[in-house]
Formats: sequence, C-alpha cells, structure tokens
Amino acid sequence: MIETHLLFAVLGGIAVLLFLILKLRINAFIALLIGSITVGLIAGLDANQIIKTVQDGMGSTLGFVATVVGLGAMFGGILEASGGAKTIADFMVSKFGLKKAPSAMVISGFLIAIPVFFDVAFIILVPMIYALQRKTGKSLLLYAIPLLAGLAITHAFIPPTPGPIAVADIVGADLGWVILVGFLTGIPTALIAGLLFGRYISKKIFVEAPKLVDSVEPTILPPIGQTLLIIAFPIILILLNTIASTGALGITNKTVLNGIALVGHPFSALIIANILAWYFFGIRKGFTKQQLFDITSKSLAPAGTIILLTGAGGVFKQVLTNTGAGELLATSLSNAGFPVLAFAFISAAIVRIVQGSSTVAMITAAGLVSPLLINAVLSPVELACMVIAIASGASIFSHVNDSGFWLVGQYLGITEKQTFKSWTMMTTILAFVGIFTVSILYFFV
Repeated sequence: MIETHLLFAVLGGIAVLLFLILKLRINAFIALLIGSITVGLIAGLDANQIIKTVQDGMGSTLGFVATVVGLGAMFGGILEASGGAKTIADFMVSKFGLKKAPSAMVISGFLIAIPVFFDVAFIILVPMIYALQRKTGKSLLLYAIPLLAGLAITHAFIPPTPGPIAVADIVGADLGWVILVGFLTGIPTALIAGLLFGRYISKKIFVEAPKLVDSVEPTILPPIGQTLLIIAFPIILILLNTIASTGALGITNKTVLNGIALVGHPFSALIIANILAWYFFGIRKGFTKQQLFDITSKSLAPAGTIILLTGAGGVFKQVLTNTGAGELLATSLSNAGFPVLAFAFISAAIVRIVQGSSTVAMITAAGLVSPLLINAVLSPVELACMVIAIASGASIFSHVNDSGFWLVGQYLGITEKQTFKSWTMMTTILAFVGIFTVSILYFFV
C-alpha cells in the first residue's frame, strides 16, 4: 500500500506539472514548484515539511548553479558584443576553405556555444552561413545543419553552459568529468548529426539565403588566438583541478594542490575568465566601463530564468528524496533490471517531447534520476555519463512546442515541413547518437 501510494504521488506530481505547462501555459518555474508540492501532499508530508523541503531544495541547488550560470552569462555577453564569436567562424572558414566549410561550421558552433547561449550564437552566425550559400550556390542547409548541430551539442553536453551545470549539480557529478565525457560524446555526435546528415538533407532540400542587405560590422573583431585562449582558459582550469584531484599529475604538495583546487573551481575559473574578457574584449577594444556594465547586466536577464528553473528542479528532487519516492523508484527499477542510464534518457526525452524546453526536460529528469543514485555506487565517470544521457534525451525531437524550432525555421526561411525534415530530424539523430556513445563509455570505460 505504501509503495502504491508513493508511486501515485510521483505520477500525480508529474501529471500536474505537465498539465500546468501544456494546458494552462503556466511558467515552468511555478509549475515545477506546484508539482513538487503536489507530490509532497499526496505522499503525506505536512505543511511544515513541505515548506522546509522547498527551502532546502532551492537553497542547496542554487548555491552552486546561480553563481556559475551568472558568471557564464556575463562572459558570453562580452564575447558576443566584442565580435569574438564571428572571429572564430571567420577563422574556421579561412582555414578550411569553401569545400570544407561545413566542417568549419560544426567546429565553430561547438566552440562558440561554450560561452554563448544557443539562440544568441545562432543569430550571430547566421550571416556567415548566408554568405557561404551565396558564394557556393549550394543549399543553405549544407552549412546550417552542421552549425546548428555544433551549437546544440555544446549547449546540451559541455559546461559551463547552463543545462549540464544544473544537471551535474542535481545528480552530484563533477564538472571536470562532465566536460571530458561531453567532449568525447560530442565529437561523433557532431560528425553524424551535423556533417553526415547535413550533407544528406542538403541534397533533398534546396534553400537559398535571403537577399543581401547592407550591414556594417559594429566593432573591430578580436584576434583569433586571443579569443580561443580566453574561451578555453576556464575549461582548462576546471579540467586541471579534476585531473589533479585524482593524483594523475603526481603532485603531493598540499599548498600546490590547494592552489589548483582554488583556481580550478568553476567559481574562480569563470571569475578569471570574466576579468580577462572584460579587459581584452572590452577595455582594449574601446568599450567604456558603462558599456561593459550594461552588456553584463543585460546578459543576466536570460540567466535569471534558468537559475530559477534549476532551483525549482532542485525542489522536485528534494521532495522525491524526503518522501522516499526516489528510493522506491530506484528499488523498482533495480528489481525490474531496468538500467538507470536508460531511465535518465527516456524520462528526459518524454518531458522534452511533451513540453518542448530542453532546459526544463533536463532539470525535471535530473530531479527524477537523482534520488535513484543516492545508494548507488557510481564512479565520477559514470555520474558524468548520467548527465550526458539526460542531456541527450532532452535534445530529442525539437518540434512546434520548442522556441528553437521556430527560430531555426524563421532564420533559414524554410517551411514547417522542411524544418521537421531538417532541424527536428537532426536533433533526434543527435539524441540517439549521444545516448549510444555515452552508453559505450558508461558500460565499457
């Protein structure tokens, strides 16, 4: 009876969550909180227990995520305003040439989405793929799909982008390992979903770029070496800390290890990256202090939504833990022989398909999966794989309830049917290649 009651509480909470988002169009932040309270009520928690669960879940999650997402958003804002993203794309095309421009686009997307939000990065680079189409006369999709694949993969798989940061924090994965596993999973995924599928679909659907409109570059673009170094710097510091903590570097001096741990923590690494960006992309490029202040302040607007959503996801996780529903799910899955990695992927995919937002799907799935891992003995690599499995599921089948679907269709000038055949199919291939690759890492590495 107790098991049935808890299972009913979980299903009831998820049903309320989806009803509020899909039918009533209520903001996902409020919907997640109401869904969490619903689980608590059905499971039998009293008022004080529910309120404390909300406070604990929100506080424990946001202590880390709010800081990292805020710092990452400001870093991306300065990079965007300085033209750093376009610098990378221009450099890639010049080095790869027109014949290998699709490869240049997938690498550009892969790099640029590390500090810049997906939709912002896409809008910045759209003129680049327009210019390539006009030069070659080939379908715009030959360049757009690789670019979109690179952007989508990094946005979902590789910190310090908000999605994997939030999921890593909720499931307790180390960011350094998530970066490593995200890169390893992202490379074959980009090749298949971006380059191979892009080449295939461009032969099926011919799309021309919009007519040329005169435009002026807003600023002198920063040098490529400097741009790549500053983008890579925080990632290198985080990875250095992760590797040093395993003892692989052979460093035994506590003072040195403490110094690496300090600068290699995501907080410190992103603070250093922001200072470097502020100076090299801002002051050295002629931006005033007030302009830089305005840029960084504006960049925090979208970050605020992600931070609140992540906090609400932490509440959902906490209520599952406190009611014992998470432990029940873990026991049931274990008894049924159902792999937790598959559950992570499927739960994220279902939420993604039903309600559209990949961020909400990742956070909801992380809240469901996290209680299942409490008593599990997983290595840091296995926990990182769990994050990427959730990210893969949350990327699947972008369609009409996802803002990205309409953004891509609008900027590429294609119909809804063509968007389904190109963008939606690409996200689906991305998801399946991602879970296949990460499963190999999970079970065999």
